[in-house]
Formats: sequence, structure tokens, C-alpha cells
Amino acid sequence: MLSSQQFDAVTQLFFDVSGIRLGEHKRPLVVSRLQKLAQEKGCSSLDEYVDTLLRQADPMEMVKVVDKLTTNETYFFREPQHFDCLARLVAQRKPGAAEFRVWSAASSSGEEAYSIAMLLADKLGLKGWEVLGTDLSTQMVESARRALYTQERARNVPQSYLKQWCLKGQGAYAGTLLIDKSLRSRVRFIGANLTQTLPEIGYFDVIFLRNVLIYFDNPGKEDIVNRVLTRLKPQGFLFTGHAESLANLNVPLKAVAPAVYSLR
Repeated sequence: MLSSQQFDAVTQLFFDVSGIRLGEHKRPLVVSRLQKLAQEKGCSSLDEYVDTLLRQADPMEMVKVVDKLTTNETYFFREPQHFDCLARLVAQRKPGAAEFRVWSAASSSGEEAYSIAMLLADKLGLKGWEVLGTDLSTQMVESARRALYTQERARNVPQSYLKQWCLKGQGAYAGTLLIDKSLRSRVRFIGANLTQTLPEIGYFDVIFLRNVLIYFDNPGKEDIVNRVLTRLKPQGFLFTGHAESLANLNVPLKAVAPAVYSLR
């Protein structure tokens, strides 16, 4: 079991690092995800594990905790309307335009970034564009770089894209697929915390900031959106999740399509 005191302590630690507040209703998730870490550490209880974590302040152990408590559930071509919109934006590019750059700002295990890459490769070939994926979880960044997925997660990938960009696993890898190396070469993944100073990543034509803001209160949302917008080109577009609203936020954006925004 995890006492209320230790639950508050570990969720405060997670909030300090991630900016995400885990309420009491998330207690079962916290308990289940920390159980294995406690066993690996040789602790007889979760209370003992949290006490050890706070007392030792081991950075590597804290990274493990953040990785465990970060929710990462995604799949290819999620919210397909956004990919239709992205295709239209790409079609409007003028000949000789600068490299088209897209940032998947909360890329999780990489499905969103590779979905974007498949579409860009289809429309533009393998030159003239780049996709960057960032995530708070170091574990997810490594998973995205491996680019190995269960076939179930690719249920929404168009058949033509599956044939061209996905290698079907055989033998011990049956039921999985690997993103083709030529496509992986156009996609880069690094760690980044959207609640803190961003790394030097340049500027983007399109930023996907989807299914992130639901975890934050309005001040937290404003902070993240305004920070991310410092990386958006003047004529660029920000995509948010369809269940996320920017209403009543002090951000310099105007809606141009459902969950699609441009700078005012």
C-alpha cells in the first residue's frame, strides 16, 4: 500500500518535474506503476520506496519514476482530420520553398511523428522536409528511435503506406512492424520538457501539440502553448487535440479549422 503522505510526496515530485498534477483518482495508476520499481530497488513496501527515493534523490531513479508515471497511449494516424489538413498545407507549398519542418511536441513512442513522415514522404518524396519528435519520457524517446511496433497500433495506416514504409516482422518478431530506414532517416527524436526551457530545435511550419493540454490547468496550458509558439514560424500552424480547447487562454492564436490555429 501507499500512504496518503507518500502518495502526496511522490505526486508532488512528479508535478515539480513534469508540471502534471496527478489527483487522488490516479492513485491506482501510481501504485501499479511504482510497484515494479519498488521490487527492483529491494523495498518491502511502496512507502519505503518513496522514502528512499526522496532521501537519496538519485537522478537516475527519478527518471525511472517520471517514465513510469507518464501516460503514453497512442497509435498511427490518430485524429485523421489533422492529416488531411496537413496534406492540404503541403499541397500549397510553392516550388523552391524552404525545408518543411514539423514538430511532434509530445511524440510518445513515435507513432505520430512517423505518421507525419509517411504523409510528407508521399507528398514530397524523401527530400525537403524534416520531422522532430520530443517527449518528456526518456524511455519513450528510445522506443521511438527503435521504430518497432505491434501491428495492432498500425490499424489506421493506409495500405499503400504499410507496403512502402513498414517492414513486417518474421519469426520471433511476428505481429510487429519496423519503420523503413529511409523514412527513419527523416525523423529525429530527442528529450524535451514542455514546461521548461526548450532545447535549440529551430523553427517549424507545423507543430503538433496534441493530447498534452488535458493534463494541465489554464495557467499551465498558457505557459506551454506560449513556450511552444516561440518555435512556430510566423505563417505556421499549431494543431491541438480535438478534445482540447484554447478558449479563455491568453495566447496569440486564432482558430482556422477544428483544433488548428495560426498566429494572430
